[in-house]
Amino acid sequence: MDYRYESSDNSSGRNKCAACFRQFNKMEHLVDHMRTSFHSVHESKCGICRKHCRSFESLREHLIGPLPKQECKNIFNIRGCRYCLTILESSNARRVHQERCQFSNIRDSLNIDNGYSRGTQVVALACKMVGGGSDGSLDLCGRVCLIDENENILFHSYIKPLIPVTNYRYDTTGIRPEYLRDAMPLRQAQKKIQDFLCNGEPMWKVKPRGGRARILVGHGLDHDLDRLQVEYPAVMIRDTAKYPPLMKTSKLSNSLKYLTQAYLGYDIQTGIQDPFEDCVATMRLYTRMRSQRHGAEDYSLASDPQNRNNLAAWRQSELERMSPEGLLALSRSDFYCWCLDS
Repeated sequence: MDYRYESSDNSSGRNKCAACFRQFNKMEHLVDHMRTSFHSVHESKCGICRKHCRSFESLREHLIGPLPKQECKNIFNIRGCRYCLTILESSNARRVHQERCQFSNIRDSLNIDNGYSRGTQVVALACKMVGGGSDGSLDLCGRVCLIDENENILFHSYIKPLIPVTNYRYDTTGIRPEYLRDAMPLRQAQKKIQDFLCNGEPMWKVKPRGGRARILVGHGLDHDLDRLQVEYPAVMIRDTAKYPPLMKTSKLSNSLKYLTQAYLGYDIQTGIQDPFEDCVATMRLYTRMRSQRHGAEDYSLASDPQNRNNLAAWRQSELERMSPEGLLALSRSDFYCWCLDS
């Protein structure tokens, strides 16, 4: 069923962006807008009016925010999934879909595989920090967890920091002094994690496709890897704190707690926090984002050399004669969409 409807008068559509529906007085202004907006098939899209939104948060505001598009809100309230924001065929289809779409909390029984025998190419990592320094404000890794796509634990250990711990932050970490007394030294944990991520491939040979190195998923991975003193190429990192579709409309990061509640449908980080719980949440968010189906493009990034001249200034006259839909077809994303991992 096609829920698309015309959101504005066709007479003013000549200078209207085919993606975000913003209107301009002159065609040259629309062309300038397309150069800086990076609209693409990889943006979140309203299943009713087909408006492109920069993030799922802006799409959520469009559908059910303080000032929603009323026509879209009315349909979404009947047939929309509140987790993935998909529009279904009927209210009954929505009920069935939403039950499948909502995750339950982490499993009661866990499969632990410390032998690193699995052939998974995607892993999730999370740490819990204790405090160091005179005031206990310096983050030190006190516990780390690594899981595979099937939520099996690959590595889970307390970590003994290189400097003394002055604040165990027990209320959130659950870590006591005795847990770290004979814990794995940081250097040993660092080597185990680095070796597992690279999977036998030299760091300088790591590449996003066709290699043995594994994709690393997490939330705030820059900080976690820094505290672990582990280096890993940015092209192999999928960070839910920095992925544009999962960020706020202000382009700031959402907390993992919020993302899990809003898009997976359950609560985490209540009371003492477990890094395994964070790993599971980030892996589920990643697989949900990766499973999206977007239109096929030969070169999907605006930075790809093949797209350098799509909206070039020297083509201004030609571009101004094109339709808004034609301009949108030339536009490319400024971020790597995780659907390209599938």
